[in-house]
Amino acid sequence: MSANHAPRFGMVAGEASGDMLAGLLLGGMKQRWPGLMAQGIGGPRMAALGFESWWPQDKLSVFGYVDALLNLRELLAIRSRLAQRLLRDPPAAFIGVDAPDFNFGLETRLRAAGIKTVHFVCPSIWAWRAERVEKIRLAADHVLCLFPFEPELLQSHGIQASYVGHPLADAIPLQPPRAAARAALGLNDGEVVVALLPGSRRSEVRYIAAPLLRAALLMQQARPGLRFVMPVAPGLGELLQPLVQRLAPGLDLQLLDGRAHQALAACDVTLVASGTATLEAALFKRPMVIAYRMHALNWWRMKGRNYQPWVGLPNVLAREFLVPELIQEECTPEALAREGLAWLDDGARYARVQSRFEQIHQMLRCDTAQKAVDAIAQIIAA
Repeated sequence: MSANHAPRFGMVAGEASGDMLAGLLLGGMKQRWPGLMAQGIGGPRMAALGFESWWPQDKLSVFGYVDALLNLRELLAIRSRLAQRLLRDPPAAFIGVDAPDFNFGLETRLRAAGIKTVHFVCPSIWAWRAERVEKIRLAADHVLCLFPFEPELLQSHGIQASYVGHPLADAIPLQPPRAAARAALGLNDGEVVVALLPGSRRSEVRYIAAPLLRAALLMQQARPGLRFVMPVAPGLGELLQPLVQRLAPGLDLQLLDGRAHQALAACDVTLVASGTATLEAALFKRPMVIAYRMHALNWWRMKGRNYQPWVGLPNVLAREFLVPELIQEECTPEALAREGLAWLDDGARYARVQSRFEQIHQMLRCDTAQKAVDAIAQIIAA
């Protein structure tokens, strides 16, 4: 396909992290094909690049087995109608961005009908869900992998894959803009700042925000000069503000309308929900305490199914426990506060983890958008 031709793509990106990844990918695609069309389900970053979203992205922002069951009928109906629409007018390719529980079924149906399918972000089969390998094999003509160890693993199962690096490593500067971020947030240079990141999904906030807020109170009691910032994902303010008022009325806390990257650039340490935000914190070279809680049924289903000792992405990439992970019963306010304060009391440990984070950043920085678009161009030309 020539660079002048404007292909049309189907795309689905679930939740805020998927919108971020898809937005970075779309930016690279529009450089290659300035007149391209992209349609399906996406968020505000994609919309800013001209993406046409047929359903609101938040319809896909469910977490875990319980939430999925509660929303299953609507999710299946959306997926069926989306597939029918794409089959009536086939795109050059369909690109599923993360959201594997939704996208794999959709990709399998489209691929069986002859539409080329690309899945962007290899599911963490190396961590939790090895049974997904067969689903990937049926769903994807090609997988774009964020981490260097993933293509070999997929190729050993007969799945075509490319390592494209992580777009966040390109977007986040190697030297975090600490002074500029603090100025933008009205924070003084000498203040010690803790960022609280409870997640971007409503279900995450329900389980994780409370222990983070209680931990922040304990940290403030132990060290009264601490300042706290909490980025609030779109649509979650009405959920978080009552929690703050009820659980931490005296906390020196600044709620931010999004602006998670500014919060991470400005802070000294972060208490952060497991997920993409932990990688963002590492790329900003910020020591962290990884927190996660979920519905007891979800935890019961997941417990014992992990294939390695790490959950957080920084630890997985480093192949060691660089930062503490406090999961489920261990995710208590007392433990979070203790581990958070420990970072501020050990300068040598603080410096070591920042050095390791810089190594991870260099490993993941390889012009992801260009590599991903090159792979997509080959797929639609084949």
